[in-house]
Amino acid sequence: MSDTLIPHGVTSSAGSTTDAEPHVAHNYSPIPVTAATAEGVWITDVDGKRHLDCLGAYSAVNFGHRHPRIVAAALEQIERVTLTSRAFRSDRLEPFCAALAELCGKEMVLPMNTGAEAVESAIKVARKWGYDVKGVPDGRATIVVGGGNFHGRTTTIISFSDDPDARAGFGPYTPGFVRVPYGDVEAIAAAIDETTVGILLEPIQGEAGIIVPPDDYLPRVRALCTDNDVLLIADEIQSGLGRTGRTFAVEHWGVVPDVYLLGKALGGGIVPVSAVVANRDVLGVLHPGQHGSTFGGNPLAAAIGHTVVDMLADGTWQERATDLGDHLHTRLREFVGHGIVATRGLGLWAGIDLDPALGTGKDFCLRLAEHGVLAKDTHGSTLRLAPPLVITVQEIDWAIERFAESLDELRSRSV
Repeated sequence: MSDTLIPHGVTSSAGSTTDAEPHVAHNYSPIPVTAATAEGVWITDVDGKRHLDCLGAYSAVNFGHRHPRIVAAALEQIERVTLTSRAFRSDRLEPFCAALAELCGKEMVLPMNTGAEAVESAIKVARKWGYDVKGVPDGRATIVVGGGNFHGRTTTIISFSDDPDARAGFGPYTPGFVRVPYGDVEAIAAAIDETTVGILLEPIQGEAGIIVPPDDYLPRVRALCTDNDVLLIADEIQSGLGRTGRTFAVEHWGVVPDVYLLGKALGGGIVPVSAVVANRDVLGVLHPGQHGSTFGGNPLAAAIGHTVVDMLADGTWQERATDLGDHLHTRLREFVGHGIVATRGLGLWAGIDLDPALGTGKDFCLRLAEHGVLAKDTHGSTLRLAPPLVITVQEIDWAIERFAESLDELRSRSV
């Protein structure tokens, strides 16, 4: 047998795939399902079994797998030109950036690839802005972040994480960050001083378990930033582009940040596309040679990203996420007190706390996968759902039935 074939179905007693990917570094612990094809909200594995995708690649597949409009844009661009580097201009970059800037109500776009690159870029921009515009002494700029944050896994980003799995063993850590409890405005106010150049926050924390802040939190943080000449940087990489029922999650609280960080869904589930979006007085601090990316803003990415922006322009996807999200959350609340401790979220984004006595979030996700629903756990007994926005009411109800069956099995096992 050729060693290029993918072995499948060999699982350990804990349910994790054993020897299925012997040449892949173990930086993930995947659900033991091996995808072969996908369309819309459905993934078919190598054995021909269909699974309802309720993770959506952590919001990267907001518009479903292989959305025909996005695929068509990608194929058309592949026939023309895919990469030039930024050493030359491309006819797709300026139209994409103009459309994205308009969607955000800003003036300029810094195109990058991954979400972590967007965060790293924003850190550099905030520091440069602090030195050039605010007048912070060189080398002393600080950025305030929220506890429980997840902004990526580069060495700088994990330096201000409080997740031991992401952080431990990767020091020394990058200085220049002040971490305060998420949702605590007074803690942010106390952390701001003359060196503060930015407040970097997820409007809704994803990896932490879909944590929605108090209603007065972001408006009060916005006021603090305005009063203290500090940039409010909103990491909308998971929460943005329709996921929560608004184009950006900050809109739920009527807040406009100084800087948007976008990624994941911006690439339409096809290529990595990310961006830092802000006005000229912020992004204008960058000059040639100070920052760059060979693939950032490449023609293929720009064509796909522009298509995504156009799809969001009329608000149809946002309205769909609102309506379907209301249905999803209503159905999930049926389980509170019956094996589920709490649910939370906005739009088609939900965090679910399983009763720890029944098992871990991973246990629950493995059960769900056996019943044809793909989800992913986060810390402890928490899992999160982020299905593509193309999901239907009928498909949500189908998933809820599988959810109930899986929960009953866990409860029976614990008796």
